[in-house]
Amino acid sequence: MTNLASRNVPTHVAIIMDGNGRWAKSRGLPRSMGHRKGVEAVREAVRTAGSVGIGYLTLFAFSSENWSRPESEVSDLMGLLKIFIRRDLAVLHKEHVRIRVIGDRSNLRDDILPLLIEAEETTKQNTGITLVIAFNYGSRDEMARAARAMAADAMAGRIRPDEITPERISSYLDTAGIPDPDLIIRTSGEERLSNFLLWQAAYSEFVFIPDFWPDFKRETFLAALETYAGRERRFGRVSAPPLAVGS
Repeated sequence: MTNLASRNVPTHVAIIMDGNGRWAKSRGLPRSMGHRKGVEAVREAVRTAGSVGIGYLTLFAFSSENWSRPESEVSDLMGLLKIFIRRDLAVLHKEHVRIRVIGDRSNLRDDILPLLIEAEETTKQNTGITLVIAFNYGSRDEMARAARAMAADAMAGRIRPDEITPERISSYLDTAGIPDPDLIIRTSGEERLSNFLLWQAAYSEFVFIPDFWPDFKRETFLAALETYAGRERRFGRVSAPPLAVGS
């Protein structure tokens, strides 16, 4: 796929990174090894996205529901997040990657929140690909928080009910200022959104991949982009008529 850059490259790709635990189980390894291998796939995905000209890459790193997992697994995931930021932040910054974190920050641990803020602040002036990390994120929670903020502004007289448009709602979401995803990829063979970017995915294209996330390679990513490039996105409209011969 050498000519992808000259074709239909999506501006924003979002990925549900699924299957770390099952990857490990299929090899007789502890789940923690699947998560560690998954971090390598994250690095490969970021490099690939940047190399083909994708503007935004959103990764579903940790959902608001994931706290219900066994304490040992949550602790391991938090440790991997710390390692990723401490080890990779300098490299990402050097490569002009801008990091943005979405999700509920109100009750994050004191050893996690400062790292997320540091990653954003360190890279906020960068002009390369924007890496959006969905951490402690759930789309329904995001929309509820946005609704509360809009209600508060309405009660204070800052907005009128007739000013609440889809565009206004989008401006209250965690993803304000980020274009909606053109393509959403999910690994491991599952075919659902799992409370991820429900509002933003209204007109997204979907590609479901059978591979577990740790097996997500550059070639896997490029194949998904090739599939996307062959799609016709109509956004509710009819197909454009073919050009007349000789036109």
